[in-house]
Amino acid sequence: MNKKLILSLLLLSLSASLLAQKAKWLPLKRDGLHDPQSPAINILQQPSEALSLLPPDYTGNQVSWVDALQENYIEPRSTLFSDTQVNTLEMDIVMGNTGEMPMVMFPHTQHTEWLDCKNCHDVIFKEKAGSNPINMFAILNGEYCGRCLGAVAFPLTECNRCHSVPRNAFTGKPGVQPNGYIQSMKPN
Repeated sequence: MNKKLILSLLLLSLSASLLAQKAKWLPLKRDGLHDPQSPAINILQQPSEALSLLPPDYTGNQVSWVDALQENYIEPRSTLFSDTQVNTLEMDIVMGNTGEMPMVMFPHTQHTEWLDCKNCHDVIFKEKAGSNPINMFAILNGEYCGRCLGAVAFPLTECNRCHSVPRNAFTGKPGVQPNGYIQSMKPN
């Protein structure tokens, strides 16, 4: 990867981290999204009131949504229709084509607790291994993982959230991993 690009990404990540440490949730009247003149503005719950009760995160909207779900702070609706079957897939995929960066681990469990498989397959991702030419350029252009990262998930500046598998600690081979294998690599 180009040294100038790496330096730019590091500076962007540092800037985002510093902003996240100082950031507070803006009142709806000042967030630039809601109409401050709307009569509903005084009825809506303020972000600081709602979000401060959830498990904290250091970036994005400062909420760890995975922890909020796992610790039962929230119970998102898994389907709109009662007869829809929801499948949670307990499988991780390690992607090794990441240059000198740590390998990427994609946790299906955390994603399928929120979304049905059809949300991503076969429109955003093809199910066949090796058939998705995922790279950072495509992601930065809103393709593949970039459909959600930075929009409804954590910011793209949080490289370590995806690039989380150290090459020197990983003894398997990239691809589908046994359930819990990646977690067993992490020191207690």
